[in-house]
Amino acid sequence: MLGAIAEAQGFSVVAFDAVASTNDLCLERARDGADRLWIVAQSQTGGRGRRGRGWSSPPGNLYASLLLVDPAPMTVAAQIGFVAALALHDAVAGLLPAPALAALKLKWPNDLLLAGAKLSGILVEATTLAAGRTAVVVGIGVNIVAGAAEAPYATTHLSRHMGASAGDPGALLFAALSDAMARRLAQWDRGAGFAATRADWLARAAGLGGAVRVETMGAPIVGVLRTMDASGRLVVDCADGHARLVEAGDVFLTA
Repeated sequence: MLGAIAEAQGFSVVAFDAVASTNDLCLERARDGADRLWIVAQSQTGGRGRRGRGWSSPPGNLYASLLLVDPAPMTVAAQIGFVAALALHDAVAGLLPAPALAALKLKWPNDLLLAGAKLSGILVEATTLAAGRTAVVVGIGVNIVAGAAEAPYATTHLSRHMGASAGDPGALLFAALSDAMARRLAQWDRGAGFAATRADWLARAAGLGGAVRVETMGAPIVGVLRTMDASGRLVVDCADGHARLVEAGDVFLTA
């Protein structure tokens, strides 16, 4: 299932028909000494999204989690979400017909949109292992045949936009994703290459220069989406003339 680049770089993969959570399995394997491991499943019974939300996981979509042990200093480890988003954009772009590529965008922090609707989600989690090592898990869910009907935003799925495929879309997507992730991790270089990661992310960003509302733990932030700063924070120009820096929140593009 792995792409040739990922396999050559020592990544491995374990596939299941159904699991409770690919992220949870990666965390279990980390405690048993695993590293650079992908776990892939056809469906999940306990999938979750950001902030503890449930993640609908019907059969036919892609559910994959990547385990990395000590991938970077903890001060920059959260940047892996942007690395994964770029890798996913690379992989999906290779399966779309040319006319659809312009509609494939990234929404901060790491959602992939197609024609303005959510195509995938990414959840990054971490835990401390023995001897002070850190396991980071990047969970990726991609709508291939169905989106979540209960989502509070528009969703879409890949089969709605793909042209004719010569093989199983899930297998093709995962092979491309595993290779793209290996390349993007090398570009990021444990955080030393984040400037290049950020530039590539911004080149694919949705909503720059448009109206935005960010739901945070406090009052919503409303304004114009300017950029993502050198630390990965969202920069919003507000009506009072001040720029607000957002470290966490749900982004709604309102333009």
